Amino acid sequence: MNRRWLIVMSIIAAGIVAGLVIFNIVRSFILRPGSMAADFQLVEGASGFTRPLYVGHAGDGSGRLFVVEQDGLIRIIQNGQIADEPFLDVKALVNRDGSERGLLGLAFHPQFTENGYFFINYTALNGDSIVARYTIAADNPNRADPSSASIILTADDPYANHNAGQLAFGPDGYLYIGMGDGGSAGDPQGNGQNPRALLGKMLRVDINGDQPYTIPVDNPFVNDSRFAPEVWAWGLRNPWRYSFDRATGDLYIADVGQNAWEEINFQPAGIGGQNYGWNAFEGTHPFSQTFTPQNVTMPVAEYSHADGCSVTGGYVYRGAELPVLQGTYLFADYCSGTLWGSQQNTDGQWQTRVLLNTGRVVSSFGEDETGELYLVDYAGTILRFTKIDGNL
Repeated sequence: MNRRWLIVMSIIAAGIVAGLVIFNIVRSFILRPGSMAADFQLVEGASGFTRPLYVGHAGDGSGRLFVVEQDGLIRIIQNGQIADEPFLDVKALVNRDGSERGLLGLAFHPQFTENGYFFINYTALNGDSIVARYTIAADNPNRADPSSASIILTADDPYANHNAGQLAFGPDGYLYIGMGDGGSAGDPQGNGQNPRALLGKMLRVDINGDQPYTIPVDNPFVNDSRFAPEVWAWGLRNPWRYSFDRATGDLYIADVGQNAWEEINFQPAGIGGQNYGWNAFEGTHPFSQTFTPQNVTMPVAEYSHADGCSVTGGYVYRGAELPVLQGTYLFADYCSGTLWGSQQNTDGQWQTRVLLNTGRVVSSFGEDETGELYLVDYAGTILRFTKIDGNL
């Protein structure tokens, strides 16, 4: 009897050891529950917006925040107050047919104080995705000149969903454009793995040369005739929100999943050309059985739809107010409101944990000029990450 018991215990112990080995292999990208953080809080900064999708700054020292509303307005928050008049009104240009169309992105030129340029991404009335450049009004820094519009890029978007829409300037001064796979479900047109398609990609263009743009000479596929030269990375489904780490230049891409998995992709500074796998993979999980591409870059974090429905990418915290978050990449889920933090340790492994249950419909995040972070609640509120007195 004792001998049998020893055998059973030996088998159990061996199973535990094997389980721990497997866990250590995969824990770099599996989300772990962690404990709710009590080191910071979200405080309402401004409210009363209509379907806000983004908040950001102009980098001009004014301290202003610019809020993108899906219906086609950009509003200004200055000194905690919302300006009465919109910064820009493009409602007449914007198609809002469907929950994922509208005015979707905003980025200010790195030399905005000198040239007054900013860029927007919106769904046109015919359903196309449009990137356009505008100029600040000559007589009012809080108003854009609506007549200054210049179309930079147009892409035929066949379905009403997966429009992505974010714009961001990288530390290299080039404009990065996130493009969804064109919509429907499962990428029926195969855009994610089609190197010639602009859809399902991260694009990188130079808007400082000939109009409407030129191709940076160091784009990864600029000399490969199989690819559209604008392509910086591919194999994306709907990169709704992405951001550059202002300290390192690394790029974080939150790609919205299909029916089961949401993912965070990581790209070291200045290194393009990655294939993030869609639609062969959803997260780290095989999706399409048509073919398996080689050299797929897997996500550094993922979570299942047991924990949400649609990932909303944020930023690496580089502000001064919350040292407990320093160097942590924050992201959330649109449906559950769960906020996660992810960080790479000294061994190169990614550790991801739950930080907070926000109770919000998280449509986006934002950064101010000093690196402090904001959360955008689609219900109409902009919230600021701030310390809890006595904790920090």
